[in-house]
Amino acid sequence: MIQKTLAGIVLGWTLLAAGSAFAGGCPAHYMDGRLPEIRNAKLAKATTELCYGVFGVMHSGITRTPLWSAERLLPANLKLAKKLSRDDSFHAEERLSPSQRAELSDYARSGFDRGHMAPNGNMPDRQTQHESFTLANMVPQDADNNRHLWAGLEGRVRDLVRKEGTLYVITGPAFIGKRLQKVGNVLVPSHLYKAVYSPGQKAGAAWIVENRSTDELDVMTIAELEEKIGINLMPSLSARQKSAMLDLPQPKQKKSRRWPF
Repeated sequence: MIQKTLAGIVLGWTLLAAGSAFAGGCPAHYMDGRLPEIRNAKLAKATTELCYGVFGVMHSGITRTPLWSAERLLPANLKLAKKLSRDDSFHAEERLSPSQRAELSDYARSGFDRGHMAPNGNMPDRQTQHESFTLANMVPQDADNNRHLWAGLEGRVRDLVRKEGTLYVITGPAFIGKRLQKVGNVLVPSHLYKAVYSPGQKAGAAWIVENRSTDELDVMTIAELEEKIGINLMPSLSARQKSAMLDLPQPKQKKSRRWPF
């Protein structure tokens, strides 16, 4: 498997992207309708916004993955989703140039799962379920991680929606470290994150996990996560709001810890 240094590709988290946040093409999926701001100028290259029925994606033609998938999760949609059987339909995103998109062949025999960012289990109907299987919503994910720890986190978010009501959730990959792996033409993230904000509680929190077989995860504020990944995920929120900690339900695991800053 190919190794590639981060230099010139995805790091440089201290760089700021010019311009302010804007609504984008599908504001309904984002907190206060505001699209996240990419602070890392290198990450901002070759990006394409993609809008789907119940989630929005910012796709990177450099990594050939989403930079994020954003959802406004509603209890009514999750009730419908619970009744829907899974119907796998992985497919390349035809709205993207072949020179920037992932193909099914990139994942073939790679040893990695095609890991959903906006989960299939949140989709309320067959159309949105099919949309969730676009490779524009996927990252190469460690199979054990995807099927156990990560699946548990997705379930805990759904539990929280049933308890709290509407939540805004942004899920994506992080590319941290000096060297990254590739499968085909697709960059493998070092970590995966999920940021959750409750308008009702006016508080949020995030999980971040290494992209490997593990029972460990880190819990942090949205502000701390943004600093780590180089993206202002919820630009309409104040620094104080981003530091207000939501009590996230935790999956069963061996160990949980705070990120060591």
